[in-house]
Amino acid sequence: MKVREIMTSNVECLGPEITLKEVAQEMKSLDVGFMPICENDRLVGTVTDRDIVIRAVADGLDMNICKARETMSRDIVYAFEDDDVKTVAEKMREKDVRRILILDRAKRLVGVVSIGDISKVEERVSGKTLHDIAEAA
Repeated sequence: MKVREIMTSNVECLGPEITLKEVAQEMKSLDVGFMPICENDRLVGTVTDRDIVIRAVADGLDMNICKARETMSRDIVYAFEDDDVKTVAEKMREKDVRRILILDRAKRLVGVVSIGDISKVEERVSGKTLHDIAEAA
């Protein structure tokens, strides 16, 4: 199964010059803890709720002034939309991430997959396998 089949495709991307307060407000509005940061149609980083707390709040930065660019993680973990779900799950495990950005082959953001999305697929596959085994018996 390809990861494009399970990814969430309506992913919002914010610009690097947006303030952390605006990032946090957008996270609250979307009920997410992770925001991709894009510049000129290209992914340049991510900001998590943890990034905001550890890199900004803990250091006393002004959330009304501090920009996403100043606290975003530049080490982006991603997979391609035509990658196999098992390959993506393995990459997530290796990198110890709970969500992974999904790009097309032109390296444009097209979606996101969470550990929950992966577990639902595994649950369906496991359930079908158990069903098939029970039917055969």
